[in-house]
Amino acid sequence: MALESTIFSHLGLPSPHNREALDRCTAAVRAGGAVPAVTAVLDGEVRLGLSDDEHERILGPARKAAERDVAVAVGQRWEVGATTVSASVAIAAAAGVGVFATGGIGGVHRGSELTGDISADLDAIASHPVITVSAGAKAFLDLPRTLEFLETAGAPVLGWQHDWFPAFYTRSSGLPVPHRVESADEVARIFAARSRRASGMLLTVPVPADAELDATNLDAVLADALAECERSGIAGAAVTPFVLGRIGAATQGRSVPANLALAEQNAAVAALVAAAIAGT
Repeated sequence: MALESTIFSHLGLPSPHNREALDRCTAAVRAGGAVPAVTAVLDGEVRLGLSDDEHERILGPARKAAERDVAVAVGQRWEVGATTVSASVAIAAAAGVGVFATGGIGGVHRGSELTGDISADLDAIASHPVITVSAGAKAFLDLPRTLEFLETAGAPVLGWQHDWFPAFYTRSSGLPVPHRVESADEVARIFAARSRRASGMLLTVPVPADAELDATNLDAVLADALAECERSGIAGAAVTPFVLGRIGAATQGRSVPANLALAEQNAAVAALVAAAIAGT
């Protein structure tokens, strides 16, 4: 099963937490009976699966590569391209890998009716035959419209043993998840029965309860950070790292353990699903 590399690079978690995330996620995948395959572009070559010494390369500086950037990374022979959700889903699909785990997905940004700012993650999830396992989407996004986009695109959204759509650091966004599932076998059956064979689906797994951040405090931090983005003209891809940085500072670093816990749990659940698909 596939793992993205952005979270493990300097673009994701700070050192040494990015190394810990990589070690914990790959160990969780193996413990679940699957083979971890980190996606990246190295020296202009698209990769699905890296050796241990190549893991070292993605822990350092890298250029972010979404699906639209992969061809550029190949053509310009980027030294290290850290793949986002959209790129990782596309790479997994091209190789016939049906399960991918990440932290949280991008989505429809607030004010998108004016800016048109919608993450390429959503189109990738809907357009490639891959199950994306994540802790929902970041709370600073327009989550109702994110779910609406996936519904319109025909991509099923499932909740892993949970009734509510998670918002990354918190277990519930207050929005009901369209369909609850209880087991990996159930997910595998749903994936096999989908009518659009070229489309994918989203499996949401809430952050572990003991790692969840306080929703009230988080809402206040998000409101302040988004207001600062508007005042400073921060938009598009720059919003996510800015807001996450503010969350990290405001929570005095408690967001890092939450990030590690949810990434590890997503990898563990994805491995169970991958094993179930392999057994069908």
